[in-house]
Amino acid sequence: MRIGIDISQTVYPGGVSIYTRNLVQELLRIDRENQYVFFFASLRQHLDRQLETDIRTSGAGLRKWLLPTSALEFLWNRAHIVPLEWLAGRVDIFHASDWTQPPSKKARVVTTIHDLSFLRWPETVPAKILAVQKRRLRWVKQEAAMVIAVSRATKEEIKKLLRIEEERLRVVYEGVPRDAATFKVKEGEQKQWQKKYRLSRPYFLAYGSMAPRKNIARLMEAFAGNHNLREKAQLVIVGNYAPEQKLPPGVVLTGFLPRQAMLTLFSAARALIYPSLYEGFGLPILEAFALGVPVITSSLSSMAEIAGRAALLVDPYSAEQISKAMEQILEDAKLRKRLVAAGRQRVKQFSWAKTARETLAVYQEAVNG
Repeated sequence: MRIGIDISQTVYPGGVSIYTRNLVQELLRIDRENQYVFFFASLRQHLDRQLETDIRTSGAGLRKWLLPTSALEFLWNRAHIVPLEWLAGRVDIFHASDWTQPPSKKARVVTTIHDLSFLRWPETVPAKILAVQKRRLRWVKQEAAMVIAVSRATKEEIKKLLRIEEERLRVVYEGVPRDAATFKVKEGEQKQWQKKYRLSRPYFLAYGSMAPRKNIARLMEAFAGNHNLREKAQLVIVGNYAPEQKLPPGVVLTGFLPRQAMLTLFSAARALIYPSLYEGFGLPILEAFALGVPVITSSLSSMAEIAGRAALLVDPYSAEQISKAMEQILEDAKLRKRLVAAGRQRVKQFSWAKTARETLAVYQEAVNG
């Protein structure tokens, strides 16, 4: 097969970037039978040097175009003209990005859907992004040969909200991020970052976001409402969470951190607290497992599916349940040890090599179909 993959979004931060970058690198590592051509379009952004080196060293093709994403969004999502072959060349399979869905002459098009949160909570998404995604999904529904969902929960959402038939849907899990799987703390860094943020007590780490589905306001309520937690622990929220109200005592906001710093803080946490109302997959759960950090997460959506029995599951709508789970983790060393061991075993089931092999199987199905 000649396989084309749109890697334009690898220059942007977030889950799509992690997914595409790791998938591409693993496909190039394990697949010696198929030919690859990678399509990159951007006006101002530059392709990651390491990824470009990996592609060129492998002998795969790379087509780079000075085109803004807005132009492709117009050509492919709105007008739905200019077949992908005109820009990417002749391919049997084209794996589309999370932003555009191109028409094709002969190629079978595969796409990955990471989540449908923008359809569940449209009021929390910028109108422009919502419109782009709706246009893209219209063509996914009509023309995609196969659709990859990153969890069974996401697959069920696709069936419910997009009404795409079961026959075109395949679940392919993501893998644990490589930097988390191989992470080693540099000497002195842990103390440096803990000193910077005045972390003098055991702390829980959470990924912050202003998106209501991340449930950070209820998490702070759970922490602030428990006297024992306030006295003995701290809550560290990394990311772009910036509440208008005054922070409860013991809550620390770091903002965005360099990846090395974030993993350093993460690896020393008493637990990851991840009480989202909805996630398409939940990579932080795998990161915690790889780092040897216990996990408290939601019993809803994909999180229970990914965590299995290796985490404490809570009702994310219950501040009381969240609070009790945090207190359990804080006080019970045997529980922490058991969860760390279970997490180490659970994370072995998720690898990018497995993701790549299963994705290749989807490509083959699409071609045969």
